[in-house]
Amino acid sequence: MTAETIKQLREARGWTQAELARRLNISRNGVNTWEQGLSMPSPHFLVELAKIFSVSTDFLLGVESLHTINVSDLSAKDVAMLTDLADRLRSV
Repeated sequence: MTAETIKQLREARGWTQAELARRLNISRNGVNTWEQGLSMPSPHFLVELAKIFSVSTDFLLGVESLHTINVSDLSAKDVAMLTDLADRLRSV
């Protein structure tokens, strides 16, 4: 589950394995082994992946299917606009 989730999140952003590896300061092979399911990211890298992809570690681990977005640097007005947009998209 985690392997496919990492790959889908990476591809959704149009990043190569090398680009994700650069952002994490690891080798491309490290990302490849995660995506192939040959190894799991350490707790440290699970947290880093969650930050990079703006999802929870539970989502990465397949515990929950909820996507989250970090809005801590947005104004209250911007957060309200995003909430309204999300509500509109859910009703479509």
